[in-house]
Amino acid sequence: MEEEKKKEGSYRYWVREATADAAPPPQPQKLTNNDVVASNAPALGSLWNQAGTWEEKNITKWATDRLKELLVSVGSLQFSSGKAEIIDVNRCVGDAFLVTVRNKKRVGYTYELSLKVQGEWSFEEDTKKVKGSLDIPEFSFGELDDLEVNVKLSEDKELSQKLKQQVRLDMKQFLEPIRLKLGQFEQELKDR
Repeated sequence: MEEEKKKEGSYRYWVREATADAAPPPQPQKLTNNDVVASNAPALGSLWNQAGTWEEKNITKWATDRLKELLVSVGSLQFSSGKAEIIDVNRCVGDAFLVTVRNKKRVGYTYELSLKVQGEWSFEEDTKKVKGSLDIPEFSFGELDDLEVNVKLSEDKELSQKLKQQVRLDMKQFLEPIRLKLGQFEQELKDR
């Protein structure tokens, strides 16, 4: 008998089912124009969040489109023995968000990039066309000083090892213009 009482009383679920005296569930209410004008809406965040508590907005679509636009606009670079340009964004994967907490705006993002590059190099009185990619494994908000770029060249048996080494060194010079475009992106993200 005592075991049955223990089983029954050992755990109590707070609300097993709705009872007649329970409060009804809250119903959403549409705001009117008068409500919008009359309210003292916070400077940041949504109208419903007048206390300025946590609110997160996903802005990945805008950020991805803007990153692609900015990076393609880097254009071409001239080197001592050749020139190259970023012609496309092969891969742009990540996410971006805008957070309002305690009426303060914070932004952030994390992305991975791969940029398609092509160019021409003169080497030993011969001009070679070169294709490859610039890969940026990971970068996030406020870490542009630590940005690294990896150069990958398409397999071309005509290119000597010495020329490949020269091309890789030259293509690493894209790092600074890419960093400037990403800095512009960060500023635009902060201004949203």
